[in-house]
Amino acid sequence: MSNPRFLAVQSCYVTLGSSPAQQIEALRGWDATRHRELKVYLHSDLPSNPTPANFEKLTSAPGNASVRSFVAATQKLSPSLQISKEEAKKFSAGAGGGGGGGAMPAPVVAFWTDILTARTKSFVSSGMSGQPPYDQAGPSVRASDEVNGLLREQGKIRNQFSSFLGATGIGRGAGSLKPELYWELLDVDDQGEVTLGASYSRGGAGGTYQAADALYYASGGYYVALTLYQMWPVTVEGKPSTLVWRGDMISAASLGSLHGVERLASESVTMKNITKAVTLFRRDTSGGR
Repeated sequence: MSNPRFLAVQSCYVTLGSSPAQQIEALRGWDATRHRELKVYLHSDLPSNPTPANFEKLTSAPGNASVRSFVAATQKLSPSLQISKEEAKKFSAGAGGGGGGGAMPAPVVAFWTDILTARTKSFVSSGMSGQPPYDQAGPSVRASDEVNGLLREQGKIRNQFSSFLGATGIGRGAGSLKPELYWELLDVDDQGEVTLGASYSRGGAGGTYQAADALYYASGGYYVALTLYQMWPVTVEGKPSTLVWRGDMISAASLGSLHGVERLASESVTMKNITKAVTLFRRDTSGGR
């Protein structure tokens, strides 16, 4: 891709014994935190009007090296934190008191609870375009600009999903399709990060489905990530099954400095991680080939 921050990979697989509609339901209910190798520590669904109580799980974060690194980065407002200048001020104002138990001290929990709550509400009202920029320690970067840039460089994919993407509002404002919202605490390159995501799906002619999973906020590791799915009903060995095409697109500052072999290695690692997740998902839900 022409922008060095961008990376995209495509994959295809078959799930046996389930229709596209059943696959969509399986994706909605799948719990990645069951698999330690995926390094998703916390996951929680969100309502359209979240409150701080929806992020209570932060108090039960595991006390591993990844989370400790995330806490340390927060306490010193590391330049690696992807927050706005206004958000950074909130930690300075509220970090003085309290100790807090567990892996994540109370001021750190309060800081991220405030940011995640506000950013989720902004997404519900204005979509990705309403997200505050990442500008606390460098040039301003906006999630909507990044995802639109990714899609511009994937013309065939953009055309295939044009109507669906328009209904989601991804990269623009709030769309007509209602998103399913969630947040996660996960590991990205040995660093704990909190993320916000939105999932969409819509049925089409002949039992087909299109779906999208947009990670519209990340505290670090990458600017934005978008996964698109196209599902077709097929018959395999006399069983109703689903042929799934999956396209993953990522924008990350760390990719910008990679060239040659390093770039290929990064793409290979991304593909291996996707393959691992798909394999575990199929094992949990259908045992497909």
